[in-house]
Amino acid sequence: MKAKILSLVLLMGLSVAVFAQKTENGSKNSMRGQDRPMMMKDGNRGSSDGLNLTDAQKDAFKENRLAMQKQIQPLHNELGEAKAHQKTLVTAEKTDLSAINKNIEKMGALRVEMAKIQAKHHLDMRAQLTDDQRLKFDLKKGRMGHENGSKGMKQGRGMRGAHPMI
Repeated sequence: MKAKILSLVLLMGLSVAVFAQKTENGSKNSMRGQDRPMMMKDGNRGSSDGLNLTDAQKDAFKENRLAMQKQIQPLHNELGEAKAHQKTLVTAEKTDLSAINKNIEKMGALRVEMAKIQAKHHLDMRAQLTDDQRLKFDLKKGRMGHENGSKGMKQGRGMRGAHPMI
């Protein structure tokens, strides 16, 4: 009887340990990791995957992406500060609705500016492609939003998971 109880407790302990294990990237074992885009061998997201880019196109894509990231990074940082300020405004003892609304408008303007930069980047990349590559690029771009489920926009880091009020 004691052996059966001990083996049952041991089995339950092992099953809990297996389910609590984390994967390589630090997230718990779940389906969430599977809906993220696959990274290519050079560390890029799959935007150029399957386009058969020339070396010159790959270099131009890389330079363009770095230039876009340099433009977006300060905006992303400022958006983070505005989100933190929004939390402060909303949780204050005496809330100031006009200050909250101004901060919401500021966050919206930052998101719009980031979206404009990303759209320009997309068009710059697209302009460097041949007609066949453009077709594949456009098809892949159209599917990207659906891979993420209900999370919304996939491209901008600052846009992912953004709460409308914060």
